[in-house]
Amino acid sequence: QVLLVESGGGLVEAGGSLRLSCAASGRTFSSYGMGWFRQAPGKEREFVAAISWSGSNTYYADSVKGRFTISSDNAKSTAYLQMNSLKPEDTAVYYCAASRGEPDWWDYEYDYDYWGQGTQVTVSS
Repeated sequence: QVLLVESGGGLVEAGGSLRLSCAASGRTFSSYGMGWFRQAPGKEREFVAAISWSGSNTYYADSVKGRFTISSDNAKSTAYLQMNSLKPEDTAVYYCAASRGEPDWWDYEYDYDYWGQGTQVTVSS
């Protein structure tokens, strides 16, 4: 069993930045994939970014490419999502997710096995 806990969300003005953290506990994350998803009010959950636990491969949704950066710190068993140039449309609950081994599809939510509780990000105009 893997427990994921997100933190770092909050209220920020458009153009600002936030860094989300996802702390993992439980089983080792070797050969795991880690992803960030988000769900805006009234919208379906969507893929944001993903990273192999080794950090050698990263993937981004087109909507956040160039603005968001995913990273991981294996020593701390933590993944991060640095969000810059935030826009009101980035407002959502952000979820951290982990997969046993690398997922078949990095942007497919059902390929992930563990989920955090979510952290709210609100971007004002």
